[in-house]
Amino acid sequence: GTRRARGGPMTSSTSSGQPPLAQRLLDAFRRGVDAPLDDFGAWALEAFAYQFERNAPYRRFCERRGAVPGRVRRWEEIPAVPTAAFKEVPLLCGRPEDAEAVFRTSGTSRGAARRGTHYVLDLELYRASALPNFEAHLLPDGARPRMLLLAPAAAQAPDSSLGRMFDWVSAAFGAPGSEGFVDERGLDVDRLVDAVRRADADGVPVCLLGTAFAYVHLFDALAARGLRLRCPPGSRALETGGLKGRAREVTREELYAGFAERLGLPQVAVVAEYGMTEMCSQFYEPVWREHVRTGAAGPRRFRPPPWVRTLVVDADTLEPVPAGQVGLLRHLDLANLHSVCALQTDDLGIAVADGFRLLGRATGAEARGCSLAFDEWMAATR
Repeated sequence: GTRRARGGPMTSSTSSGQPPLAQRLLDAFRRGVDAPLDDFGAWALEAFAYQFERNAPYRRFCERRGAVPGRVRRWEEIPAVPTAAFKEVPLLCGRPEDAEAVFRTSGTSRGAARRGTHYVLDLELYRASALPNFEAHLLPDGARPRMLLLAPAAAQAPDSSLGRMFDWVSAAFGAPGSEGFVDERGLDVDRLVDAVRRADADGVPVCLLGTAFAYVHLFDALAARGLRLRCPPGSRALETGGLKGRAREVTREELYAGFAERLGLPQVAVVAEYGMTEMCSQFYEPVWREHVRTGAAGPRRFRPPPWVRTLVVDADTLEPVPAGQVGLLRHLDLANLHSVCALQTDDLGIAVADGFRLLGRATGAEARGCSLAFDEWMAATR
C-alpha cells in the first residue's frame, strides 16, 4: 500500500534525487481511476513544496505573489502558471539536459521556436498516469482490440506527447495486428481500409486512435472513394484535438456522424480525449464506459482521474466562478510533479457534477486574466 501524503515543505529525497512522493504517486496511479486519492490537498501541497524548492522560475513567480509553502494552505491557492509560460523558459525541477523526453506543442504563427516545451524528467509518471486512465475509458469491457493509430508514432515524432501515449497504449493493450498508418507522406488510407476489412473478416474489434482532423481526412477520402467500412462489433474510437483553425470548418456533430456513416461506429463508441502537451494526465468522456457498465451513457463531459482537479475561473480575475458559470479551466495535475502541477489554460469550460464540459478556446479578449498572469510571469522571471 501507499503512505498517505502529508502537507508541508518537503526537504528529503531518495538517493537517486527522486522525492519519496514520486514513488507514492506511481503506486496511486497504478491503482487506477476507481481508487479514490484520499486527502488530495495534502498531496498537492507536498508537490507544491517540492516544486517551489526545485523549480527556480516557478519559485520566483510564487514569491512575487506571496505564495510560499506554509502560507499556502489549500490546493486551490497554489499559483497556476499560464500555459504560455512554457514557451518562454524551461519549467522543471532539475536541468533540461536531464529530461527523459522533451514534448513540444504544435507550431504557431510565431514559428517553431515559440512552441511550448515540456521537459519531462520521469516518463514513468506520465506512463503510469496514462495507462489506467485510458484502460478505464476505452477498454472498460476488458477488450484487447487491434489498435489502429491515425497519428505518427513516437519514433516519427519524438516531441509529440500524444504519439508517445498512443505507442504505450498500443503496446500495453493492443492485440496482434495493431499498427500505425501515418508516415512522412501523411495518412495511408488504403492500408487503413485493408486493416479494417481484415479485422472485420477476422471478427477482431478495433480501437481507432486519432486526432479530429485525421478522422476528417479519413472520412473525406472514404467519401471520395465511395466507401463505407464496417468496424467489427465491439470496436471503439478515441478522438482528440480541436476542430477550429483549419481551412475547412467541421462541427462535432458532422464529425461524429462520419463515424457512423463511414465506419459503422455508434456515437457512444466514440470517446473524446482532452489533453495538452504541458500536462501529463488526460481527461476522457465516460460515455463508452457508462454504456458498457449500464447500457446507457450520460451526457458528454470530461472527467478527471483522482490525481487531477479542475477549477473553472473568471476570465478577468482568475478567481473561481459560481457553479454553472462559464470560465477558464485551471488544472492541478499531480503527474506533473517534476515540472508545474498548477496550470492556467485559456480553454473555456463549465463545471458539471463529476467533471466539466469543454466549450473551446477563449479569444485573446476573452482571456484577459491569462494575459495579466502571463505579464506577471514575465516580470517575475526576468
